[in-house]
Amino acid sequence: MKITDPLEDNMLPEYEFDYSKAKKNRFAKDYHVAVTLDSDVAGFFRDSKSVNKALRAILTAIPDIAENIERHAQQ
Repeated sequence: MKITDPLEDNMLPEYEFDYSKAKKNRFAKDYHVAVTLDSDVAGFFRDSKSVNKALRAILTAIPDIAENIERHAQQ
């Protein structure tokens, strides 16, 4: 019986992945990103809704981003 070394690595040093053929994980839900605010900034907001409202207001001042916000809000 041949004894194999459990630490023997059969992985190649590099794999090529064609991202153009990648598909969205149908089992994954939309995820939320957690961001930590500094305490002096966090003190201005009651909850995440107020943070999002403030950030959306700032983003609407940028024309290219404003179009994306309106498009996503309609979905």
